[in-house]
Amino acid sequence: MQALLHGSVLHLLWVLFWFVVVLTVLVFVHEAGHYLIARRNRVRIEVFSIGFGPELFGWYDRAGTRWKFSAIPLGGYVRMFGDMDPSSGLASPSVVELSPAEREVSFHSKRLGQRAAIVAGGPAANFVFAIVVLALLFMTFGEPFTPAEVGQISPDSAAQRAGFQVGDVITSIDGHAIDRFEDVQELVRLDDGTPMTIVVRRDGKPVTLHATPTLTRFTDRFGNSHHIGLLGIGHSGVQYVRRNPASALIRAAGETWNLSATTFQAMWQIVIGARNSDELGGPLRIAQLSGEVAQIGIGPLLSFMAVLSINLGLINLFPVPVLDGGHLLFYAAEAIRGKPLGRRAQEYGFRIGLALVLTLMVFATWNDLVHTGIIEFVKRLVT
Repeated sequence: MQALLHGSVLHLLWVLFWFVVVLTVLVFVHEAGHYLIARRNRVRIEVFSIGFGPELFGWYDRAGTRWKFSAIPLGGYVRMFGDMDPSSGLASPSVVELSPAEREVSFHSKRLGQRAAIVAGGPAANFVFAIVVLALLFMTFGEPFTPAEVGQISPDSAAQRAGFQVGDVITSIDGHAIDRFEDVQELVRLDDGTPMTIVVRRDGKPVTLHATPTLTRFTDRFGNSHHIGLLGIGHSGVQYVRRNPASALIRAAGETWNLSATTFQAMWQIVIGARNSDELGGPLRIAQLSGEVAQIGIGPLLSFMAVLSINLGLINLFPVPVLDGGHLLFYAAEAIRGKPLGRRAQEYGFRIGLALVLTLMVFATWNDLVHTGIIEFVKRLVT
C-alpha cells in the first residue's frame, strides 16, 4: 500500500512538473509576442509575468521591466505603461495627467494600427512557434507521410459499403486534394455523419465513391474519449520523410494551417451541437496529457506543444472581450466609428467577456474532473 501511494505521488509530481514546463513555455511565447511588438513601437513595459497571483520571484531589467513568476501558472500577462489592469483593455484614469514624454511610451497613446499590432502579436507568436517546432521535427525526426493507398478494408464498414477496394489511392474528398493518408484521417474524423464524395485512382483511372463515415466513440492511448468518423480503411504502410530546411518550413506552415482549420471546425461543431461538448478539455486534461506525452519522448512532447500553441493562438483570437480577439473587435469598432467606444461600453464588455471565459473554464474543468474519474471517486466516498 505504501509503495502504491509513493508511486502515485511520484506520478503526480511528474505530471505537475511537465504541466508547468509546457504551460510556461507556451505562455512565455504568447506574452513575448505582445512584448516584442510593444517594445518595437516604443511602449514601456512595466511587468512581464508568467502566471497570476502573488509573485514568487522576479527581477528588473535595464529598461525597468519587472520580470516575474507568479503563484498560479495558468496564464500570464504583459502590463504596459498606462494600463488600468493587466488586460490592457482600459487606460488608467490618470493617463490624462501624463506628461508628453510619458504619453510617448504609453500603450493607449499609440495609433490604432500600433495597438492592434501589439495585441495581435501574442496569437501570431503562438502560430510562429508551432511552425518552427514542426519544421524542426520534420528536419530531424521526419514528417509522417503515408501514401493515401487503401491497404485494408474492415468488414461491414462504410468503406466496404461504398465499394472501396484494396489498392485504391484516394485523391480527393469533397473537393479537398489528398496528398497522404493523414489528410484522409483529418477530414474523415471530423465528419459528423454527412455523406462524403471521395475520388480514388483505380487501375490508373479516377473512380468516384460516396461514403458516410460511421460515428464511433474512440478512446485514445491517453484515455481521452472522442466521437470520430471512421471509414473502416487502413493504410498500406507508414513512412517518415526528413525534409530540408526550406521544405520543412513550407510543410510546417501548411500543417499549422490544417491543424488550425480542423481545430476551428471541431470547436464550431461543439458550438452548434454536432459534436459532444464533453470533448472540451481544461487545465487538468492538459496536465494529464503533458505527463503522458513526456513519457513517450521529446518528439511527441514537441508535437503536443505545437498543437497546444495553435489552440492557444486560436482561442485568443475569439472575439470575446478580455481575450486578444475582443480587443481587436473593439479596435475594429474604433476604426469604423473614428473614435474609441465609450468607457462604460468597454467596461461592460470586459465584464461580460470575463464571465464567459470563467464559465468556459469551469465547464472545461468539470469535464476534466469527470474524465479523470475524480467525480466518481468522490461519489464513492460519500455514498
